[in-house]
Amino acid sequence: MKRAFDLLAAAFGLVVLALPLAVLWLLVRMTSPGPGLYWSQRVGRASALFPMPKFRTMRIDTPEVATHLLDNPDQWLTPIGGAMRKLSLDELPQLWSVLVGHMSLVGPRPALFNQDDLTAARQAAGVDVLRPGVTGWAQINGRDELAIPDKVALDADYLRRRSFLFDLRILVSTVVPVLTARGVTR
Repeated sequence: MKRAFDLLAAAFGLVVLALPLAVLWLLVRMTSPGPGLYWSQRVGRASALFPMPKFRTMRIDTPEVATHLLDNPDQWLTPIGGAMRKLSLDELPQLWSVLVGHMSLVGPRPALFNQDDLTAARQAAGVDVLRPGVTGWAQINGRDELAIPDKVALDADYLRRRSFLFDLRILVSTVVPVLTARGVTR
């Protein structure tokens, strides 16, 4: 049921948001050099790597590390990158990843390919059996503010509690943190 819901919701979202997605892509292209989309190597189910699209919010010469590991991350943002990140608009292309089966609407957020500490902690907790999500239990309980052990504990709690109704609760609860940019550091 979860996969069927993911497929229908992602396809519907991509159709309904086609024009806003095109406008966002164009804005990224017009305000900074480089592609409109950034394809990041992420860790998915069973720790397999997959390409995850995002609207590009950082300059093309930005080092490939988690944003919080950059010295002065603001210097790397594109002119509209900060606003796109605060509103999570950069995440919308991930509906494509849901459609093709690399991601789910709800699950642990996918780690970067080089976040070995997070990947190892998720493997140890058994969380890597899940498809990563566009949003998740940890996302609505702290987002970027969470330390890795806290994030993995919430991911493990999601694994234990997962159900269609719990996913719906998480999806609805995602709206408030996204609209208020609560828990976003950059």
